[in-house]
Amino acid sequence: MLTDAVVEETALSDQLIDQIQRRIMSGEIAVGSWLRHASIAEEFGISRTPVREALRALEAASPEGADLARQAQVVPIDPSHSDTDALNTEFFLDPDATGNCVLVAGKRSGEERVAACVVRATDFADVNHVVKQMIDVRKASFLPQDRAVEMSGMEYGGITPVGLPSQWRLLVDAAVAARDTVLIGSGVRPSKLLVPGALLAALPTAEVVEGLGVRPA
Repeated sequence: MLTDAVVEETALSDQLIDQIQRRIMSGEIAVGSWLRHASIAEEFGISRTPVREALRALEAASPEGADLARQAQVVPIDPSHSDTDALNTEFFLDPDATGNCVLVAGKRSGEERVAACVVRATDFADVNHVVKQMIDVRKASFLPQDRAVEMSGMEYGGITPVGLPSQWRLLVDAAVAARDTVLIGSGVRPSKLLVPGALLAALPTAEVVEGLGVRPA
């Protein structure tokens, strides 16, 4: 159940360690056998490289970053519920407590500029005003699904602000950054990440933006 996972206070890494230790003790995994990162990532629904490395970098950056990184939790879900609306409907979640990460791009003098925008599920990213102005392009638009997947290296419906290319702008709505916890993508559809809003604001390229998210009329 998602609601059980949300209240679980074990850190992401500790959850994996606990599961692996249980399997070793039960004999399911033989003592001394090799554990392959790829198979573990696939089974537990975790994007094994960009998200992991981003959290490690945050943890190493400062004591405050380490504290935030340790609060990140993985929440396994049915992949069919990965889209935010489906997830909120299935588990009766507060849409203000879930975040969407959308990718926006525009061109200036032939150069493509990309921004990842994190807003509450209740809001739309203000692409035509705030984002366009911040990335300084004449026209900004959402990346098509195929390009978003290819460029991010993540699954559609699971794109996360944690571990995106460092050359992209990362814009976090102030209302998201102010939350104690927010449920976001993990990079893959079979899981979500539950993190403090402050963790998103502390990511190396993050910019907290007032008014990035706007409520539909």
